[in-house]
This record gives sequence, C-alpha cells and structure tokens, in this order.
Amino acid sequence: MKAGVIVFPGSNCDRDIAEALGRSMGHKPVMVWHRETTLPALDVIAVPGGFSYGDYLRCGAIAAHSPIMREVKKHAEKGGYVLGVCNGFQVLTETQLLPGTLLRNRNLTFICRDLSLKVESNDSAFTKNYRAGQVITVPVAHHDGNYYVDDAGLQSLEDNGQVAFRYADKAGNVNDNTNPNGSRHSIAGIYNAKKNVLGMMPHPERLSESAVGGTDGKHLFDALVAHFK
Repeated sequence: MKAGVIVFPGSNCDRDIAEALGRSMGHKPVMVWHRETTLPALDVIAVPGGFSYGDYLRCGAIAAHSPIMREVKKHAEKGGYVLGVCNGFQVLTETQLLPGTLLRNRNLTFICRDLSLKVESNDSAFTKNYRAGQVITVPVAHHDGNYYVDDAGLQSLEDNGQVAFRYADKAGNVNDNTNPNGSRHSIAGIYNAKKNVLGMMPHPERLSESAVGGTDGKHLFDALVAHFK
C-alpha cells in the first residue's frame, strides 16, 4: 500500500498518523506539503489532526482551499481512499467530501480523554478488522467536535449505513450521557456514500501500539493495508 499524509501549517498530528501508518505498512508514508499542486501515485491519503492555519475563520476552512486539497478531492472522486482525523474530518466537511459540519462542543470546553466508541459499520476497508457493534477505546482531543447535519442529511446517513462510529459507554449503550460533545445521534465518524472516505473526530493513531496504552486504533490501519494486499 502506498500512503501519503497531508501537512498544513498548524498540523500537529501528521507525524503521529505517519508513524501509525508506517507500522502497519512496514515502510514510511510520503509527507505531502499543503502547497503542492500534484500528488504522487497513492492508495490512501491521510488528512491529520491539529490546528491547520490556527483554526482561523472556522476549523478546516482555510485548509480546505489549499492547493493540495483540490488534488485530494480528485483522488477521492476517482475512488481513492481518504482518512480524515479530527481537524482532518473538519477539512473533509469543508471540502464537501463529507456532509455536515463540526460545531463547537456543546459544553464549550476542550475535551481530551479516552472514550468508548461503538463500531456501527464494518463493511468498509477502514473497519473490516472490527466487528459491527464492537466497543473500542480511542482518544479524543477537540474543541469543535460537535457533528451537525440537517434532518434530511442525517436520515440519509442512517439509511445508507454511512455512520462508522458512535460515542458509547463500555457496554455499547448510546445515549445523551455517553455523548461528549453534542454530536447528532452521537456520531463520531462517517463515510461518504462510496465508503472510500472516512472522517472521524477520535484519534486512532494515538492508540495504535501497546507502549502508549492500547492497540484498538491499529486495527484500522491494518485493515487498510490488508485491503490493498
């Protein structure tokens, strides 16, 4: 598998996700600067977390207009795989590769802790190493992680099986008490209609080796590598 990681001014999780991808692939991904106007031949592109452009205007809004994002969008529209994590998820909604938007957390505070996620769908290259209904632990670190989409958009996501992960408790229960940021239907991650684009607020790269406390996130990267084998 050939993978690349987009790097914006203000990205601070680009090296983390590159390390996670590299461990699963057995070789390092390509780091792609945001001002590049072409992409090398890649199977998977990761848009990392952080604070691209200092989160000015709106989280991900400026990064969405970087020259490289035009190429990322073409890559996705041709069926190439794209993973956006945290700020990367915000960027993917701003480019309209994914529906909806990410609003300020409902309690107006920054959230940084491990959370339980329920795997809603495992019929994608990203999630096939999980079981549908499985509960995994993945860290979050965000101030604007409150996923919003209008009623029609929400119904479409639910009807088409595009919800990848929901915030839950350790038993897999999903309710308002397990929702840390106010996201509609406790959504933590979604696919596009073709399921070749995944955006998620939690950081799988931060729990992808036992030395840092767990490997639940590693299964996502391993699944991508297996898909391309």
